[in-house]
Amino acid sequence: MIDRAQMIINGELVAAGSGRTFENINPATEEVLGVAADAGPADLDAAVAAARRRFDQGAGSADPALRARCLRQLQTALQARIEQIREVLIAETGCTLSLSRLMQVEPVIADIGYVADLAESYAYEQALPDTTTLMGPASRVVRREPGGVVGAITPWNFPLMLNLVKVTGALAAGNTVVLKPAPDTPWTAALLGRIALEDTNLPPGVINVVTSAEHGIGAQLTAHRDVDLITFTGSTIAVDAGSMARP
Repeated sequence: MIDRAQMIINGELVAAGSGRTFENINPATEEVLGVAADAGPADLDAAVAAARRRFDQGAGSADPALRARCLRQLQTALQARIEQIREVLIAETGCTLSLSRLMQVEPVIADIGYVADLAESYAYEQALPDTTTLMGPASRVVRREPGGVVGAITPWNFPLMLNLVKVTGALAAGNTVVLKPAPDTPWTAALLGRIALEDTNLPPGVINVVTSAEHGIGAQLTAHRDVDLITFTGSTIAVDAGSMARP
């Protein structure tokens, strides 16, 4: 079982810089399950910086075969630990065992194979017909490249599915990721990050997981100057990222 009070930043398991934690509560029983790391603005900055450095260094962004191999490693590792994942998911979402099997666990892990295949087979470069311009004959090529650092924000209701959809799609395209899950379901994301760290060849900084009780951490992520893309599922209530400063 993982140390659920830790996040994943730059390939390391870390607590919040402040040492803060917050309670994770089972919504079905209102039992306190334990705690998760309660990240502040500095922790989010560290995660984004790790993702930025890794992307700018180019590790994996130009190698679809490496990305596909790491995604298949992740799929294999998730399948091997499927009952542990199910236990965490049921505890912090309150979903039923049958729903976990039908929609929340097995199908979404199986879909990683499709994403890995797509990473290898996608037409990243496409030649267009030659043309003639004012300067004379010209050859044309469309080249599709990764966007950069992806901030992924997910809600509580289908956390494993949404975490995986956002993370695996971004990784398949050659991006790096900072995943910020809902405060209601921090452990599912932390476990995903731990498995990626321990059981795949993804370089440090490619996937980072930041858990926090503060919704404003998500606002900070969306406004961060070093984040290139946002994938977001949730409400549109505005939170001032500037109000996140803590004493």
